[in-house]
Amino acid sequence: MEITPALVKELRERTSAGMMDCKRALVEARGDIDLAAEVLRKAGQAKADKKASRVAAEGQVLIHSDQAGGRYAIVEVNSETDFVAKDENFRGFVQVVAELVLDRNPAGVEELMLLSTAGRTLEETRQALVVKVGENIAVRRFHRLQTKGTVGSYLHMGRIGVLLELDGGTVELARDLAMQTAATSPRYVAPENVPHDELAKEREILSAQAAQEGKPPEIVAKIVEGRLKKHLEEITLTGQPFVKDQDQRVRELLAANKARVNGFLRYEVGEGIEKKASDFVQEVMAQASQSR
Repeated sequence: MEITPALVKELRERTSAGMMDCKRALVEARGDIDLAAEVLRKAGQAKADKKASRVAAEGQVLIHSDQAGGRYAIVEVNSETDFVAKDENFRGFVQVVAELVLDRNPAGVEELMLLSTAGRTLEETRQALVVKVGENIAVRRFHRLQTKGTVGSYLHMGRIGVLLELDGGTVELARDLAMQTAATSPRYVAPENVPHDELAKEREILSAQAAQEGKPPEIVAKIVEGRLKKHLEEITLTGQPFVKDQDQRVRELLAANKARVNGFLRYEVGEGIEKKASDFVQEVMAQASQSR
């Protein structure tokens, strides 16, 4: 596989490693960017992989709720540009989507699009909006929560939305933790929720890093476990410092309030959607060769 400048750039953005280090890792991994990122981490040349934080699509995340009935809905609807994402017609459509999810409880997006609203299906409404705004609109995902637990919700500028459920505690505490989840993007509630295969892979990477430091095996083992503990604190909500009091861990805050996080759901506009990055130099060269 050809190692293009665009691929090197993408790996640099993911790992913060040097350009030449990225290129060498891609050559070693034969163009597999995930494997190249792992190569860099094992060599101690990369920070934590930023793959999950890359956002390319536009649109809106919206939370709609009936707190008295313990019903909550979070939806993501995508547009092609930020300009359309701010359009009143688009925002009105997102509101309709959220209301249908909350009130009708469809099983999935396909069933949601067949629901009727204002005399036509949601899919027909979407198609009419596409014609009106001049670009594609897609209802990407939704989640509906019905619970007797304590729920905190937080919406940041229509781009990040969080629903977080507590067993015990207060609505204020749940909202504070929802806000923290929006800001710090933990991947799991607590260390015990991290899959075993992910723990094993991280321990393997940390062991490779520590082995390069020339320490004795027994010291390497202690270093690895110490770094693994730090890593788990970073990727789990309960392990993080509380945003309103950096001297207190979230797990300590929960214990003081006799509360437990049952789970959280965090939506960020476009997360996981990759727009194909164009290689400007290659495009120009291709056009020049075609014009000969």
